[in-house]
Amino acid sequence: MSTTVLNCGYVPLVDSAPLIVAQELRFAADEGIELNLLPQPSWAALRDLLALRHLNVAHMLSPMPTAMSLGLSGPPAQVDALMVLSANGTVIGVSSMMADAMRAKGWHGGFDNPEATAPPMLAALNRPLRVGVPFPFSMHRLLFEYWIRHSGGAPDMQIITTPPPLMADAVSSGELDVFCVGEPWGSVAVNAGVGELILPGVAIWAQAPEKVLAARRVWIDDNAASVSGLMRAVSRAARWLDQPENRVLAIEILERSAHLSLPVSAVEHALTGRFATRAGGPPVHVPDFVRFYDRATNFPWRSQAAWIGEQISHLSGIDRSHAIEVAQSTMRPDSYRMHLGPLGVDMPGASAKVEGALAHSTAVASTKGQMILGPDAFFDGKIYDFTPLV
Repeated sequence: MSTTVLNCGYVPLVDSAPLIVAQELRFAADEGIELNLLPQPSWAALRDLLALRHLNVAHMLSPMPTAMSLGLSGPPAQVDALMVLSANGTVIGVSSMMADAMRAKGWHGGFDNPEATAPPMLAALNRPLRVGVPFPFSMHRLLFEYWIRHSGGAPDMQIITTPPPLMADAVSSGELDVFCVGEPWGSVAVNAGVGELILPGVAIWAQAPEKVLAARRVWIDDNAASVSGLMRAVSRAARWLDQPENRVLAIEILERSAHLSLPVSAVEHALTGRFATRAGGPPVHVPDFVRFYDRATNFPWRSQAAWIGEQISHLSGIDRSHAIEVAQSTMRPDSYRMHLGPLGVDMPGASAKVEGALAHSTAVASTKGQMILGPDAFFDGKIYDFTPLV
């Protein structure tokens, strides 16, 4: 079998694990693919390299294909999401000074209560909050602003783009009051004694598509064989990661991986969902903190894309219907069904669903009759039915 080398950009985060496992456990090699994993210092750098054709595929923030396709971010490019790589995985934290100010306003700590956390955070300072996010169009920012907007708070804040590896330093230097970032960088701030975690992203939306496997649409259309092999390898890796019996080995692979270069204990926090939210504090368990495969995590739901498009319309001021239409076009359930269906991957009966309707795990119609979805609730109980727009 001949080998195809694919240049794959990624940012060194725990949720790049499906790509690393696909390469390290030779799932990609089994498909005739060598993944040339190229770490990037920021999401902007990764975006530009993909748009300018220096990368074939990329580990990408789920809102980035929509933002790029709308012409809101970097060089214009039509970018599509072939599959979701991970759900959830975000943490929201504050500087130690901010945590003290929040306690003075009645905050009692905790890591699971959006409703009780928003008011003291918004009242803590007599100036706009300085909020660090990894990228202007990221699930981190969408979740944070959704939380604030739906908590009755005025969005009086300054959004500061900060690459994940630099987030803890920005908190330490006083540049940020609040930070939203993927693991392990939230825990890095805690371990350095400069920050405290106040919420996991899963407390705001229980099934948020965090990262996607993305590529330029023209490349996808011109490289069907490579797309198929890559998706098969990544799906296999994602399934392997979500099997409990593989967790210890997964942590070892990722901690020893030259692809991440993270602190030794950083990977374990994310994969086990156990965090110390403040320096010296006891660990807190967050169920479903990050998920790679189970409950149809990898399926590129057009309804999740529509929610992303609606949030981007809030941020950018562009027409809501146009943003939703473009967002839905960037999700590729057609490719997912075509390339993974023959392998026996269970497929939902539709490519869109009502978002936020499931408070508990629920069986739904699928090709194999084995699909379980949910929970996928939003913290405020709102339900989003985008299905007529699909």
